Amino acid sequence: MHELIRQRWSARGYDPVAAVSADDVVEILEAGRWAPTWGSMQPVRFVVGLRGDETFDALTAVLNRGNTTWAPAAGALILLCTTDDPSDPKPDLYGGVDLGLALAQMILQCGALGLNGHPLAGFDKGAARTAFDIPDDKKPLAMLAVGQLADRSTLPDEIRERDERPRERLPLDQIAFGRRWGDPFEA
Repeated sequence: MHELIRQRWSARGYDPVAAVSADDVVEILEAGRWAPTWGSMQPVRFVVGLRGDETFDALTAVLNRGNTTWAPAAGALILLCTTDDPSDPKPDLYGGVDLGLALAQMILQCGALGLNGHPLAGFDKGAARTAFDIPDDKKPLAMLAVGQLADRSTLPDEIRERDERPRERLPLDQIAFGRRWGDPFEA
């Protein structure tokens, strides 16, 4: 497995004074733009805010309460939307899959840049639609918080403890099956 994947994790302890450069954000957006897309439909769209600008403030205003404790310390927030294209035979499937692929590549690009990317869906989709005049054929589905990690000694206990928890995943024999569901895949 590639080291970027092995080291990836969703931090909450961002440095509230460290900036994320516009150039880094462009590289992150390019990673999303070049993600695989079914039939080259390219349904994913982005709303981008850098800490201190009006867009960032509007993005923080639509966050659910749990995310307001940490996400405003990020250097950038990116809202990801997908398009309900009438020519897409399965818009609920392909648009969401394409958005997930873009989001994953953006997170890995964050790691390649020495930044942390944390995906989140805890925000008011209707408020986001209103705040950014998102057209009816677009669906806001996820956000990506991007930032520099803070010195852990400066973090509130709750965020520090959460960030220090070990990452855990189910073992492959519980999620990868062979001939029958539940029979572990054997290499």
